[in-house]
Amino acid sequence: MLTIYAVSDYTGEAAARLVRSALLQFEGRPAVVATRGGVRTEEQVLEVVRDAAARDSVILHTIVEPVLRRTMVNECRTYGVDAIDLLGPLLDRVVAHVRTSTGEEGVALTGADPDSARNIEAVEFTFRHDDGERADELTQADVVLVGVSRTMKTPTSLYLAYRGWATGNVPLVPDVPLHPAVERLPREKVVCLSMSHRRLLELRLARSKQLAIPQQEYASPKVVQRELSWAQDLAAELGWHVVDVTGKSIEEVAREIEALIGGTG
Repeated sequence: MLTIYAVSDYTGEAAARLVRSALLQFEGRPAVVATRGGVRTEEQVLEVVRDAAARDSVILHTIVEPVLRRTMVNECRTYGVDAIDLLGPLLDRVVAHVRTSTGEEGVALTGADPDSARNIEAVEFTFRHDDGERADELTQADVVLVGVSRTMKTPTSLYLAYRGWATGNVPLVPDVPLHPAVERLPREKVVCLSMSHRRLLELRLARSKQLAIPQQEYASPKVVQRELSWAQDLAAELGWHVVDVTGKSIEEVAREIEALIGGTG
């Protein structure tokens, strides 16, 4: 079962409430929420990341301190853990407006106010259309992410949703037919996430150990190369955008996707 870590340098309750609200859209309990408050040192950040790396997990955090936010990004990259900075975009937006109001140069960021109804709707849509669910409804999405396993589809989808984009994501699996509704989507709204062979192999090996997945079926060099090549060929055939996520934070990937989709809308 997926574990969602709600991490904060304060209580962690804000992130936990957001997660629980989103999970209400599902029947049963598709995930458990682990609240980690009072995370105020780099050592505590590392402890949370190591704990998350030992299971199927996503980290959502509302850390304010810039050094700790950077540490979270770096450690999650190192351990192959998906993490979403819930507070960072809001802080960036406030800084931009403060600069503008004081006569300094400000930059308008993509995405609506995080508290707006549009963002709530986008988050709800994204949770309902994760991992190929309700593929026949993806025509309603602003953007659809596709890619082989462990290419950051779900965390990127959630980050985009937080910024107001109704996002669906669909796993690409060789020898498993693509849902016809996905093939019919306008090519300009589909983004295939790719990754270097070496990095994807590292992430697959870590996950195969955590979840006891047979390495020869999921994390061998031959399997990883085959899946990446097949996905790239499929993207070229269907005219999808391709974004290489290697070495990039979720924020960086999301902004690249926003630039692609915003430029075609």
